[in-house]
Amino acid sequence: FNSLDAQAEACAAFIKSQVSEGWVHFGDVYDDGGYSGGSMERPAFQRLLTDIAARRIDVVVVYKVDRLTRSLSDFARIMDVLDKAGASFVSVTQAFNTTTSMGRLTLNVLLSFAQFEREVTGERIRDKLAASKAKGMWMGGRPPLGYEPSGRSLVITPAEAEQVRLIFARFIALGSVIALEPDIRHRRVTSKKWTSAAGKTHGGCLITRGALYAILTNPLYRGMIRHKGKLYQGQHEAIIDAETWDAAQAIFAQSGERASPTKTGQLL
Repeated sequence: FNSLDAQAEACAAFIKSQVSEGWVHFGDVYDDGGYSGGSMERPAFQRLLTDIAARRIDVVVVYKVDRLTRSLSDFARIMDVLDKAGASFVSVTQAFNTTTSMGRLTLNVLLSFAQFEREVTGERIRDKLAASKAKGMWMGGRPPLGYEPSGRSLVITPAEAEQVRLIFARFIALGSVIALEPDIRHRRVTSKKWTSAAGKTHGGCLITRGALYAILTNPLYRGMIRHKGKLYQGQHEAIIDAETWDAAQAIFAQSGERASPTKTGQLL
């Protein structure tokens, strides 16, 4: 039984054997010949999910679990769709049937492994991120004013870098972000203008007070990479020299002036 026709026959025979339980063949066969079971983006499979959500199906019958999906995380998502619709799932050749208590127990075990898989994957990603930042790499996100991403590093944008230096110089001269904001806005300094992967344009507007706080306290401009409270030497060139950076931080230390959590989100 390795062809789609043979699998469909086996499923139909199983449904027929459950007539005493009130099972009735729905009539449709959802097969995706030529598509990999490793992806959920399959036409017939998406049609199946739609019919489940519309409550047209009570039980989904497959020849083997991997005919439905080969990913535990995707399987968990499929079971979530089934649960919301009050539907069940049966594998003909693997004694897997969520219409029974034992089948639901087996499902819970599988979902536990799926959760474990997601958590381990998350840990690996976090570990890789931490190791990369410790090497001074730029790991993505909103590009900062004064720089453009270049692989896993940043390169200085001269015109924007001059704006950053102006912000630091005026802050040191005025001694307060509250006083700095109208001064910088009067000089028509704008935030970083950038385009997301989705093609949407962001930034390019007059800088807010929250963005000024973020710039003045961002060690990126001193050539450093920050991760979880620790600083690492970055692979990019600094825009602000040590003397200017220290002078700006000394003003914050003396005045106690800091950005609120809501303002620091208005980055660069």
